Amino acid sequence: MPELPEVETVAGDLRRHVLGATIVDARVGWVRTIRDGDPVAFAAGVRGRRIEAVGRRAKLIVVELSGDAILTIHLKMTGQLFVVPRDVPEDPHVRVVLDLDDGRAIRFRDIRKFGRIGFYRRHEPGGAPLDRSGADPFEALGPEPLDPAFDLRAFRRRIRGRRTRLKPLLTDQAVLAGVGNIYADEALWAARLHPLRSARSLRPGDERALYTELRRILAEAVARRGSSIDDYTAPDGDGAMQERLLVYQRTGEPCERCGRPIRRIVVGGRATHFCSWCQRLPAEERAAGAAILAGITPRPGRAAGRRGRRWVELEGDGALGITEAERSAHGSRAERTRRAAAARRARARAGSAPVQRPGAGSAKAG
Repeated sequence: MPELPEVETVAGDLRRHVLGATIVDARVGWVRTIRDGDPVAFAAGVRGRRIEAVGRRAKLIVVELSGDAILTIHLKMTGQLFVVPRDVPEDPHVRVVLDLDDGRAIRFRDIRKFGRIGFYRRHEPGGAPLDRSGADPFEALGPEPLDPAFDLRAFRRRIRGRRTRLKPLLTDQAVLAGVGNIYADEALWAARLHPLRSARSLRPGDERALYTELRRILAEAVARRGSSIDDYTAPDGDGAMQERLLVYQRTGEPCERCGRPIRRIVVGGRATHFCSWCQRLPAEERAAGAAILAGITPRPGRAAGRRGRRWVELEGDGALGITEAERSAHGSRAERTRRAAAARRARARAGSAPVQRPGAGSAKAG
């Protein structure tokens, strides 16, 4: 599922394309994509409204509309947004179309149909956006980890003393907004913390390391347009962070630090990748951790294959406006990713090779 960096990228691309445009019509091809299940009310609500801002909150794309209304778009597992001329043929997986006044359209494509779009109104300027039942989509969300105001002290207040294991804690949207499987795994590896370690066992240095590495990795991922894994892409194309991931979906590959194989387990329904040598549990938690691990049957390789073809794999010139240059760029990036993985394995193997004693080679040769 796209996380903070991917959603930030999609929001930024969308902002550049549609800011100032007016929605003249809305068409819904899959009713359940609309959060309240009422496509007629949805179309009536957005029609005639100007797009005044596009941003992000947690894993939600937030589109500010004129008249104190907003749209929230949750991409979920396979949701994608594209801005194309209206006369471009529609892909069969397009679920919602927002026609714009300049002859273009925003298309929401979602193979698995898990994505959701909500329409909300503010009943007073600056007030909370509410749906027809009075629900606020942002009420339960935690702080943004890249917010300048979210300092180390604020991070410690969110996690200190909790019995919760680190992996589910970091991916709890009420604790931290926008962090998911990819960047939780990467941050825990970088901070040398086991995903099953409890938050209350962290020392101040551990807390600082996790805070620093999480923010560093998220910021780098934003700069690299996120990780184009499975179905994620943005209106202006794929990301490149997948070439920099060191544990996520690297099951069986050598750890970049120690050369031992990366492990994959499933905790609470979430794939979790870590190095059992570099990320050790403290002595007092090993028995409990071993009991949890004993009940888990790890599966080698990736959790699941892609669901349907990627945007860049669609056939036909008009599928989603893809050009030959974009298709070629995707192929080049995939090859770079394979080469980077091979280079990582070679470096790790070289670094973990046994140190040969002086003279041992010549003695053996003799």
